[in-house]
Amino acid sequence: MKLQKTTFKPGDRVRLKDFDTRETSGLAKEESYPIADGDTHIIGDLAYKLYAENDRALLIVLQGTDTAGKDGAIRHIMRCVNAQATEVIPFKKPSSEELDHDFLWRVHKKIPATGNIGIFNRSHYEDVLVVRVHDLVSRREWQSRYQRINEFEKLLTGSGVTILKFFLHISKEEQRERLQARLDNPNKRWKFSKADLQKRALWDNYQAAYVDALTKCNTRHAPWHVVCADRKWHRNLVIGRIVRRTLEKMNPQFPPPEEDLDGITFE
Repeated sequence: MKLQKTTFKPGDRVRLKDFDTRETSGLAKEESYPIADGDTHIIGDLAYKLYAENDRALLIVLQGTDTAGKDGAIRHIMRCVNAQATEVIPFKKPSSEELDHDFLWRVHKKIPATGNIGIFNRSHYEDVLVVRVHDLVSRREWQSRYQRINEFEKLLTGSGVTILKFFLHISKEEQRERLQARLDNPNKRWKFSKADLQKRALWDNYQAAYVDALTKCNTRHAPWHVVCADRKWHRNLVIGRIVRRTLEKMNPQFPPPEEDLDGITFE
């Protein structure tokens, strides 16, 4: 099975128009389910070994515009992982305490501990996206943050944290349909915010900010993956396969047992 290409060369400027948001990787929806299901079970097994090994960690970063499917991706990826070995962190508007520190302070505190998988629903990249589009900090400040983010991620990878960064790429039309679906469904109206309309009006500004973040922070130690996400099943399939392959490459192992256990019996 050959899935869509998600990566691009560090140093190259990403062209989002080269990624078809309706991509299917040549599969039908029904074909994807058993593949995706198998991947999530393998992820669960490998995550268990990672937890037992307790030597390294995996950080999964999910970025995307409103309705891109971050919550759905999290539910899919982690459905076979022991909740004790994972933590999902949603990064929302910073608190007054967080604003009194550098922009990475609140992020560093949430890096997963050894043996764990951490998932960021939004992340430190909000500090070169939202703050830029809404003029919350000076241009000089947000421009300086790209390099600081690269150095921060280099520090993490050097400390045993493998980083997977996913940009969930959807079209403006798909976002319109998903926002409308939230309004039309009484059980989903709680997810709708009038602020979504303001952000949607700034679609082009956000797309330009995403392009710069993807381009300037696409490094060999922490590359970006652009996931074509108009089709939710395709989004789940691609992310699940990349997470699986990453854990397989990490190849976590159970620690050796204590010596002289063979003769132990219980009355």
